[in-house]
Amino acid sequence: MDTQKIKIAVDAIVFGYRNNCLYVLLIKQKYGPLKNTWVLPGGFVKSDEALSDAVKRELKEEAGIEVNYLEQLYTFGDDIHRDPRFRVVSVAYFALADPAKFDLRADTDAEDAQWFPLSDIPKLGYDHASIIQVAHQRLKSKLSYQPIGFDLLEKEFLFSELENLYCTILESDIDRRNFRKKILSFGIVDETAKMSAQSAGRPGKLFRFNKKKYNALERNGFHFEINLRK
Repeated sequence: MDTQKIKIAVDAIVFGYRNNCLYVLLIKQKYGPLKNTWVLPGGFVKSDEALSDAVKRELKEEAGIEVNYLEQLYTFGDDIHRDPRFRVVSVAYFALADPAKFDLRADTDAEDAQWFPLSDIPKLGYDHASIIQVAHQRLKSKLSYQPIGFDLLEKEFLFSELENLYCTILESDIDRRNFRKKILSFGIVDETAKMSAQSAGRPGKLFRFNKKKYNALERNGFHFEINLRK
């Protein structure tokens, strides 16, 4: 009779956005066979712990952050040798955050914690490079049917900043005129009376995502859907 010896872990892919650049949070391992290797924040799930609680705990312990948006991504375990120590099945979560709002603090088994541009990620341990690719594809897909992009912006933003965010994540341009028309037609973005304090060019009007209104519309059957192809 085979005695099962499988450990359950969680990994977190935290995306951040700043100045037209998409970032991902990484930690440097302090111990073990992959010491000094950059990996995703994560660790083993305790016996009496929910998966979502485990990933929140690991983010707090290893990087000192708490996130508002957290979604289960995928379970990675087909490669039985993905961890050099023993058989590990990992449940990956992806999250969205504003890097400027956090003071990263590495602790427990993390030597360091840093934001890296998605286009310039160092060599990673385990299968974490593949996990990030899967998360990025999910993020791209969700932009067309869920307004998650607002979680990466400041509370008040220029409309051009929202457009640039979509272009950055999709790694391609969009039809900005139709994009603006479509977003405003939903009625979930409010134009404020404030103007941006840009150092160059004409000041622009600031907008704000009305999450309360979006939630009310969603309860009544509203579906956020936008064609992002140029």
